[in-house]
Amino acid sequence: MSDRRIDAFFYGLFMDGEILRKAGAEPTNPRRAYVDGFALRIGQRATLVPSAGSRAYGVLFALTHAELVRLYAAPGLEQYRPEAVLAQPLLGTPLPALCYCLREAPRPDERNPEYADQLQRVLRELDFPAEYVASVS
Repeated sequence: MSDRRIDAFFYGLFMDGEILRKAGAEPTNPRRAYVDGFALRIGQRATLVPSAGSRAYGVLFALTHAELVRLYAAPGLEQYRPEAVLAQPLLGTPLPALCYCLREAPRPDERNPEYADQLQRVLRELDFPAEYVASVS
């Protein structure tokens, strides 16, 4: 695989560049962004699900294909698959990005309060809208 970097949209704990670095990636060019038409769902882990009129916030990072493959080969992440999204940086123009989502959405009764609390902390640190942060549960 090439060392060419591509934009990837992260909406879960991978929005924290330090977590990506600890996982062996070297993320570059961080940009706060959002994708329209998707809603955040948290079960045991986070995923995005198609949802008309919804918006999910996250961070765009530039990574190599090899880094993305390694990230999502980690235990517990094997069910994520890449999808193409149109990400809107908070400052800039829309651009295509890869976004990894679960093949199947979490069940409605599936919860992970600890993950939701960690995600809220990251979203607050990144200064995303308070109403979005509060909606994460």
